[in-house]
Amino acid sequence: MQNRREPIFNLPATIVVIGVVLTAIHSVTFVVSPQTWLWTVLTFGFLPARYDPAFAYYGQLPGGLAADAWTFVSYAFLHGSWMHLGINVAWMVAFGTPVLRRFGTVRFLVLSGVAAVAGAALHLATHWGEAVPMIGASAAISGQMGAAVRFAFQRHVLFGIPDDNDERWKQPAVPLVEAFRDIRVLAFVVIWFAVNLAFGATPMIPGQDAPIAWQAHIGGFLVGLLLFGIFDPARPPKQPQGTGADGGERGH
Repeated sequence: MQNRREPIFNLPATIVVIGVVLTAIHSVTFVVSPQTWLWTVLTFGFLPARYDPAFAYYGQLPGGLAADAWTFVSYAFLHGSWMHLGINVAWMVAFGTPVLRRFGTVRFLVLSGVAAVAGAALHLATHWGEAVPMIGASAAISGQMGAAVRFAFQRHVLFGIPDDNDERWKQPAVPLVEAFRDIRVLAFVVIWFAVNLAFGATPMIPGQDAPIAWQAHIGGFLVGLLLFGIFDPARPPKQPQGTGADGGERGH
């Protein structure tokens, strides 16, 4: 019997394509002029001042009314540095991969988009009128993290198991309250919030040219954590009639 050789990196095609697209977009920043890059950031980055009538250039930014809508998502495709991009892609590979395998491509992309919108909305609420653009996929990937924590610590699903069987990612998820009874889930969420709050207290980190938009991370994470049941296609196994069992119920 011939042994089947497994690839070292067995990533879903969607994750690879997103990584390639983000890398290609960032690579363009090295061939365009500074003026073109500024136009790109003002057109596709998320700028809270765009929505403030008191802003000196209110109504004059490129993209007009259409950009008022699309920048809630388009900012996630731009990055400020290779470190910024590399960190986001690495987190997407780690947390986005199991979520994609569970949700499928369409649900995964919708979740990521909603998380990006929620991240931009929370950033807008906490930075109203600010003329510093926000870029990066962190809010969308934070949404993937929030979704992953809802199921990835369960038995037979735990991160790190060298198993290529996608079925292990599709085990019914326990309700949110029950999930928080798992010390690993609770510890992950607490540490995640602590790290992001620490970013909020740090004006700048090495390799970054702008402060971390940690509020956007929280907005995205809450979407994945709290709205998981809306996107989750997995259903609990049917219980035999008359047993009165309610185990395995999917949580929202």
